[in-house]
Amino acid sequence: MTPTKNITAGFCQFDISVGELPANKQKAYHGIQRLSEMKTDIAVLPELWSSGFDPSRIKEHAEKTPEIINDLSKLAVDHRMMIAGSMPELQNGQAYNTLFLVDQNGSVAGSYRKIHLFPPLKEDDCFHAGDRPKVCSTSLGVIGMMICYDLRFPELARSLALQGAQIILVSAQWPEARIEHWDVLLRARAIENHIFIVACNRCGKEGGLSFSGHSQIISPSGTVLASLDGVPGTVTAEINLAEISSVKKQFDCLRGRVPAAYDMES
Repeated sequence: MTPTKNITAGFCQFDISVGELPANKQKAYHGIQRLSEMKTDIAVLPELWSSGFDPSRIKEHAEKTPEIINDLSKLAVDHRMMIAGSMPELQNGQAYNTLFLVDQNGSVAGSYRKIHLFPPLKEDDCFHAGDRPKVCSTSLGVIGMMICYDLRFPELARSLALQGAQIILVSAQWPEARIEHWDVLLRARAIENHIFIVACNRCGKEGGLSFSGHSQIISPSGTVLASLDGVPGTVTAEINLAEISSVKKQFDCLRGRVPAAYDMES
């Protein structure tokens, strides 16, 4: 389904308190309320927003995720808002870093398990990797999902675009030391796939790491429609899905692909 009106997309950027579920819920739910007051249609939260990266307790946190999803479903209905964010998920004894997408009617439109786990953080010691991209048909159009380190793998974004994604949501904890890469990669993924990007990164400090936010909403032409530096806050921008067709009329990179020439198996 492609909406006939502009969509107001937004993000809630905040400092995640590791292992502190009540504090993180308060920050996120307050941000969702603020975004509702801004007439937001879709809200994106950071990666592992409910718990932070807390390896020794990750399965304990994952057990609370179904309850949080119920909360998000109620908030989605109350605010007529789609809500997305990454949380720990427990399935058959395995923990996953999973991005959940709750539609405006409160139903879970889909979930995506992070495929590319971050080696320097030894994320694979804590999480089991997902094995497939995820595209969801929603009340706001066709939406794909990515989590943080996934952004470095253009094949994943391209796969989502080829499956019809018009918007890609990115939930992240991207450190300040490599924030220039984040800025460039977000724009590149939008430009090369003719899609909108709505990306939410955390801010604040954790141990020796600093996180400088830079959450952004980006158009298919690479224009940054909205952004926020390293402070907590909520920001929105209007997106018009008709812009995708307009960009493709100039040059359609998806149609111009020559897969046989790329030797993608190597």
